[in-house]
Amino acid sequence: MEETRVKQQQLEREFVSVIREYERVIYKVCYMYTTPNASLNDLYQEVVLNVWRSFTKFRKECKISTWIYRIALNTCISFIRKEKNIPEFVTLNPEVNTLVDENDPMHEMLRQLYRLINQLGQLDKSIILLYLEEKSYDEIAEITGLTVTNVATKLSRIKDKLKKMKQKEDQ
Repeated sequence: MEETRVKQQQLEREFVSVIREYERVIYKVCYMYTTPNASLNDLYQEVVLNVWRSFTKFRKECKISTWIYRIALNTCISFIRKEKNIPEFVTLNPEVNTLVDENDPMHEMLRQLYRLINQLGQLDKSIILLYLEEKSYDEIAEITGLTVTNVATKLSRIKDKLKKMKQKEDQ
């Protein structure tokens, strides 16, 4: 009985350590899927809960970051499907504002970029988010279940689409 309790405590410590290490990653994924009916903190909590539920089943066949991204993306997409309420844009939440200095000239450009990204479809949004996180094409393919060639093609099209959206706004 004591051995079981010790193993449980060790598992909990390991889980907390992993969550702390990937907290910002989870928040970034959740931010991209925030809607009026799904707050950032609600999505974050749902992702952490799903990571916990699957934690003992992680077989280490891929990097833990890949596994967490996959859970976060799937959780957020499922949450949004249930809500069936995808907005055209999302305002920055206070938690995200701490990531960018208000006086930084990049702040407005980042706001515009996130607003445009939020207008993309769910898969495109996932792909560009992973790209912005500097994931390799191989990692993006592994997380999304696409081929590397398909990832490269989709990324090129997403970039073109974002450029056209920006140009249309500027007119």
